[in-house]
Amino acid sequence: MSSLDTATRTELEAAAFRRLLRHLDENKDVQNIDLMILADFCRNCLSKWLVAAAEDRELTLDYEAAREWVYGMPYAEWKAKHQQPATPEQLAALDAKKT
Repeated sequence: MSSLDTATRTELEAAAFRRLLRHLDENKDVQNIDLMILADFCRNCLSKWLVAAAEDRELTLDYEAAREWVYGMPYAEWKAKHQQPATPEQLAALDAKKT
C-alpha cells in the first residue's frame, strides 16, 4: 500500500466503503446486534464515524442524514421494515462482550 499515492488510496478506501454499504444493504437480515456481537460495530457506528469524519474536516453532517446514507432510507423506516427484536441469546452475547 505504501506505493499508492494519497488520492488513489482515498479512492480505493471510498470504493471499499461503498461496497460495504452495498453489502449491508443486500443483507438486511444481518441485524445490528449480530454485527455488534461479532465485529464490535454496526450500521449506527458507521453513521457516527461519518459524522466524526465530517467534523474532522469542519463540516456539518447530521447524524440522521448519516444514518440515511448508511441505511439507504430513513432509519425509522429501515427499523420498521428490517429490524427484528433481539433474542435473549443475542442480548446475553452482547452483554458478555461488554464485560
